[in-house]
Amino acid sequence: MDRRRFLKTTGGLVGVAGVSGCLQRLGFETQSAWRDPPLVEDRPDGVYYPAIVEGMGVYETTTADGIGVALMHSFPHRFWTVTGTNKTKVVVSSNDSLHLMASVWDAESETVLPTAVSVDIQNEEGNVSTTNLWSMLSPNMGFHYGDNVALSGSGEYEATVRTAPVQAARTRPFKRRFTETRTAQFQFTFEPSETYDLPIRRLDEKAGTRGTVDLMQMDGVPAPVAPPKEQLPGRLLDEQSADGAVFCASLVSTARRFPGTDGPYLVVSPRTPYNRVLLPGMSLSMVVKRNGDTVLETGLDGTIDPDLGYYYGTTAKTIRRDDTIVVRVETPPQVSRHDGYETAFMQMSTVEFTV
Repeated sequence: MDRRRFLKTTGGLVGVAGVSGCLQRLGFETQSAWRDPPLVEDRPDGVYYPAIVEGMGVYETTTADGIGVALMHSFPHRFWTVTGTNKTKVVVSSNDSLHLMASVWDAESETVLPTAVSVDIQNEEGNVSTTNLWSMLSPNMGFHYGDNVALSGSGEYEATVRTAPVQAARTRPFKRRFTETRTAQFQFTFEPSETYDLPIRRLDEKAGTRGTVDLMQMDGVPAPVAPPKEQLPGRLLDEQSADGAVFCASLVSTARRFPGTDGPYLVVSPRTPYNRVLLPGMSLSMVVKRNGDTVLETGLDGTIDPDLGYYYGTTAKTIRRDDTIVVRVETPPQVSRHDGYETAFMQMSTVEFTV
């Protein structure tokens, strides 16, 4: 009996508890239930409701030298990695025990940080697993880090999570911050039934339609979202969409907090269309046109700010009123995708703003 037939014949019995016990009574290994979960067949080219939404559990949160880190777990499940404009499907292997996830943020401002995250896992017998977590988008968690991980069975483990120096530009409030590797230690107990009995929601009526579920609320873990467009500094130019992603742009006349300038500054803040989830990992450029002529071509720098989160910006001294700003997506978000995001933000067109 395959996964789809199991779900159908059990009438969608996927509640908070009982799934693993039910599988065992039917003679299946618990782990095998998550190797091929249902996938919407006719998926739109955009953010959509997946067939199922898998729950997650929090092992622990901690702070390491001013950096907040949360370690979380869920079922092993497929995802897609992104390189340039190419996607690669990662399937669950027979050895995968769980999907291990982390969130990373500045403890003082609660700004979610784009960085590289690695995890070393050990038990009393020594090293069990070492992995570099993928930056990811999922419907219920938004932007986070994760990967499927193989453990050596139930028991006690120690996880060492390392966060690399942030490579993005920084506004003045973050000057000289996040320049060193930080290490966070976690002790956790892997109990298969605890992970495999996490809740699962089937979205039969909505599956495959455009939209997404609400983000999960986790105590002490900031939501990875961009600010509402009304809270952007300066004069809001407009809100435009490219392949489903929403781009908000504002022009700041006096910009002492921003890098490289004391004068005008352009803020471009992309986010997902429903929950305003941050979209790091893009390469953006812009062309400024005046009376049909190009007066400026430049790149936009990925930047972090305590109020704006992760955004893209550049100095704007040469930009005048009535100019047209054309923002080009040179590379789409280089983040891996869970079901519901794997078809979105891959064929991004230009967006235009009038000053």
